[in-house]
Amino acid sequence: MSRLTTAFTPGLLIILFLACHHPQPTNSVLSFSTKSAPYWDQVFKRTSGWFGGDGIFFIPQEIQGTENKGKQLILFSDTMVGEISDGKLKEGFQMINNSVAELRKDTLSNNEFQFPIAYDSTGTAKSIFPVKLDHANPLEYYWLGDGFQNKESGKTHIFAYRVIDRPELKEALFKFEVLGGALITLPAESQYPYEIQVQKELPFFRNKGNGTTSFGAGILADVPGEDEYVYVYGVRDPGKQLIAARVNLKEFTDFSEWAFYAGGSWSNNFEDCVSITDSVSNELSVSPLPNGQFALVFQINGIQPQVGLRLGISPVGPFGPTKEIWDCSEALEEPEFFAYNAKAHPSISSSDELIISYNVNSFKFWDQINDHPQLYRPRFFILSWK
Repeated sequence: MSRLTTAFTPGLLIILFLACHHPQPTNSVLSFSTKSAPYWDQVFKRTSGWFGGDGIFFIPQEIQGTENKGKQLILFSDTMVGEISDGKLKEGFQMINNSVAELRKDTLSNNEFQFPIAYDSTGTAKSIFPVKLDHANPLEYYWLGDGFQNKESGKTHIFAYRVIDRPELKEALFKFEVLGGALITLPAESQYPYEIQVQKELPFFRNKGNGTTSFGAGILADVPGEDEYVYVYGVRDPGKQLIAARVNLKEFTDFSEWAFYAGGSWSNNFEDCVSITDSVSNELSVSPLPNGQFALVFQINGIQPQVGLRLGISPVGPFGPTKEIWDCSEALEEPEFFAYNAKAHPSISSSDELIISYNVNSFKFWDQINDHPQLYRPRFFILSWK
């Protein structure tokens, strides 16, 4: 992987000036550096059972008085299950549509990660979150978005996208369609395989022409000075525009209480959303920094090889210019490979760094997975500042 070391350019003087005059930020982030994260790369380089997945999100389980105390739940969308021997896939491997892993302790080592796989009565691996909405097409499945544990209720909320395959789209690069969104809620007492779960259709979804609007790309809870709110980020196409909603934790599942960022104000009308910025990825993160700024981390334009960083003075910006902080090209071993959905994971990071992941896939996935059985897994690097 490439290492990039960058001092912020004059183009960032505007955002740094605003930071000094905004009531929350206090100090300027002057420079940052990046380096590889071999420990985290190795955790997800596996040869038995779970051996690949995308859509990685870490959800701390911190509520006192539950069996979840001290655990982090890790979410994946499409997941590979099988055995790898001598660098080759054995027959019988499967892809399921979503899965979870669990980190159970505060100190990190490989044996503290669990990658459980659920099986049906025939011994076939199955998704942990099947679509259970009453009106859903039986062929639908879920890809998972971001999630968080609500400190008011102890419940874990997970965003999900309703997806259906469209093999008839012979000329399309991606032969699937996103039909809508859902919110999956796990009560505090729900344990793997999470048979106790509530699914609710998310009304904030649009599919018009060649573009969609959806929420769940990233979540920011426990905002300094605003810890009663949770921010939910979405993406609107075309243009990979970043949009945002905000809701009080106590009313999180009451969709009538959601407010949408309308550019200097908040509106209860979903259609009033304005673009905060563009060229982001369908999964991303907004993380508070120690100096009061907020780091927006994303894959530039969705699937470019570069990971981008923009600094803002609030959870909804304004955000400064995009800085390229990591080049994923070294992981793209074949011309058909691509990188996507970079995001930061504060819950596994220290106070002076962010651990960042990105995913790798192939436009010719089924033609190449046998020769590259570990291509489909998250890679990691570390962003540090001073």
